Amino acid sequence: MWRRHHRPTTPPSLLAITTTTIIVVFTLTIFFYAITTRKPSIPQFQHSSELKWNSFESSVQFNPTVEQSNGTDLIYQIPDSPRAVLFLAHGCGRRAADFWDRSPGCPHCSGLPEDRLIVLHALHRRFAVLTVSSSAECWSLGRETRTVRWIIKRWVESNGLAGLPLAAMGASSGGYFVSALAASAEMGFSSIAIMIAEGAFEDTKKIRKGYPPTLFLHMPKDRRRMRLVELNMGALRRAGVPVREVRCAEFPLTPEFLSDRIPALDRKSSVELFALFRNEGFIDENGYMRKDGRSTNWKEAVKRSGLLPEKFQWEGHIEEELNLAFGYHEMTSLQSDDMFDWFESHMS
Repeated sequence: MWRRHHRPTTPPSLLAITTTTIIVVFTLTIFFYAITTRKPSIPQFQHSSELKWNSFESSVQFNPTVEQSNGTDLIYQIPDSPRAVLFLAHGCGRRAADFWDRSPGCPHCSGLPEDRLIVLHALHRRFAVLTVSSSAECWSLGRETRTVRWIIKRWVESNGLAGLPLAAMGASSGGYFVSALAASAEMGFSSIAIMIAEGAFEDTKKIRKGYPPTLFLHMPKDRRRMRLVELNMGALRRAGVPVREVRCAEFPLTPEFLSDRIPALDRKSSVELFALFRNEGFIDENGYMRKDGRSTNWKEAVKRSGLLPEKFQWEGHIEEELNLAFGYHEMTSLQSDDMFDWFESHMS
């Protein structure tokens, strides 16, 4: 029998205790690191009807009007009983035509998947939508802001929309442009959304009183831009401007994702493309893009495979979705509800 006060004849050494402690701490560190850094194996969103290209087919149809004003394309659509007006500014290398599906009334329209879905969301919420093409590859912040300001005001008045709330969204170069337009009180925006850009706020101490409420939609994988967004959000808050951010994260591809988003792509082709991307190593074991679509040789792989017709015209549509999934710098409609809720909350 052991007595209560009996002590082991060979106590554990200090070295053994220290070694055991280090092993336990190291194991726990690795465990928690794995939990906090691993990517989810499924998307952060579900494939609900809002995510598909034909989500609004029963309630909204594209029927745009195409005009020329000051030497630039003007494409717009006004729903019945509009509640507000939305100006959309594209990014570098894009045009107003990218927001609208090809149709007899707009034969040069291309309907990029994210761009067109933003327009459909807007029309569904009864926003009159105006898109304008930049005069060059990207928007400029000098004379072009004055020209577009005049175009918007003239268009609003000539279509009997004066008095309705006027909102704006710009992506990338268009985001800088919209933020510069908003610097003029004459523009009268009720609110704006700046997508994948930090905005043109070079002198944050000179943000005007009454600058419109501003929503930033950005992709935190772009760490440099995220820091700039945070700085500008702070400056806007100090100027008394309501501000909010929506972070748009990367997500894994699924076999049907591309056909869910792109009208011209059928399910069979989408599934085959997914398998090709996986076999080529473009996506990891969980479906995440290893690189941005722009930096992935997927076009060459598709050409070698013969999966798509030789004259397939929708490569830009596929690449936009691959960029979106990578989550670094791309137009996105996935957060449209957040954006339009923001616009509507500042319409009174």
